Amino acid sequence: MPDKLIAEIENRRDALIALTQDLVRIPTLNPPGDNYLEICEYLAKRLKKSGFAIELVRAHGAPGDSDAYPRWNVVARREGNRPGECVHFNSHIDVVEVGRGWTTDPFGGALIDGKIYGRGTCDMKGGLAASIIAAEAFLAVTPEFAGAIEISGTADEESGGFGGVAYLAEKGFFSPSRVQHVIIPEPLNKDQICLGHRGVWWAEIETHGEIAHGSMPFLGDCAVRHMGAVMHEMERSLFPALAEKRTEMPVVPEGARQSTLNINSIHGGEPVQPADYTGLPSPCVPDSCKMVIDRRFLIEENIDDVQQDIHQVLQTVQSQRPDFRYDIREIQRVLPTMTDKSAPVVQTVAQSIGQVLGRDPRYVVSPGTYDQKHIDRIGRLSNCIAYGPGILDLAHKPDEYVGVDDMIDSAKVMALALHKLLCPTAQALD
Repeated sequence: MPDKLIAEIENRRDALIALTQDLVRIPTLNPPGDNYLEICEYLAKRLKKSGFAIELVRAHGAPGDSDAYPRWNVVARREGNRPGECVHFNSHIDVVEVGRGWTTDPFGGALIDGKIYGRGTCDMKGGLAASIIAAEAFLAVTPEFAGAIEISGTADEESGGFGGVAYLAEKGFFSPSRVQHVIIPEPLNKDQICLGHRGVWWAEIETHGEIAHGSMPFLGDCAVRHMGAVMHEMERSLFPALAEKRTEMPVVPEGARQSTLNINSIHGGEPVQPADYTGLPSPCVPDSCKMVIDRRFLIEENIDDVQQDIHQVLQTVQSQRPDFRYDIREIQRVLPTMTDKSAPVVQTVAQSIGQVLGRDPRYVVSPGTYDQKHIDRIGRLSNCIAYGPGILDLAHKPDEYVGVDDMIDSAKVMALALHKLLCPTAQALD
């Protein structure tokens, strides 16, 4: 049976290329959330032909959802002919902005030297296509199986996943009674299994001042200078302390095995004017300055201590600057998660990688979060991994691509995993 499955995947190479190109040519940019319904309807039509029951789910009321940009998701389910467990492949349908520096059409899906180019090829429409081909090949070879297969295309992973997997999890789509195994085909290399991710705490810090004429700054209080003092204290005390915090989690790349802080944005003073404004700025002392911080933390750290580190910086600055005033607002928090290597989905995919690639997988943890956070936190389903084709370093870059051979190999691994989990009796005889 494994030989038949592998041959069936090989025979679908052209179909895999065409499917990936079709998906890339639907520009699902987020923000703002373009063409979500179009790509969901495309996937629904495709999967319905293979006998999947289809649900289109709009995340009403989720962040970003509006009549102009509705947050649509598709969930497809194919029941087996007898009771058993459910394997769910989850992929996000959104892609990030194009950016500069492309030498190919970012939504052309060009096939060049065995690679498909375009925004979202690697992250993660190539993985979505591979999971669909894997399921279709499995069904062609094994029309009778136990349990169920689910494939979902979900919104907004690039902006937190609250209009996608989080919403579906709240509605019970990832409850352990419905789904037992989840594979997220994120681009983490075809020979690696991603067990989870670091934690994240986002916050906005605002320093306050007093507006005055820019020619007489001594009559005001510059909020930007106060923020400069915050940044100076971060450089003096916080960044060195974070560099000393190390983890036993197998985070890749190596630089992410420590705690990190990114200053995501900073703005103070007069608002940025529209691009067509041709006038000059007005001379004012800024009375407000805002900074957004992105703190990534380790499974060994406590979220309360993570927050206290930032409060300590602010309190130190306050003790040194008598007029220093500030507010801090939490934007989001996600705790670290890591699936145990002994979990069934981990063991099954590891065995399948060994069969396809002839070597044991490498176990890794992602430096950033992805939709596993919602499956774990809301769905209460811990038997979840990320596994898929593509090179993580290419995500969000110009001339993003995914290798066709990598997609084929990953599809083989996914199909073999389906065989092992949904045909346990046949597996015992192989």
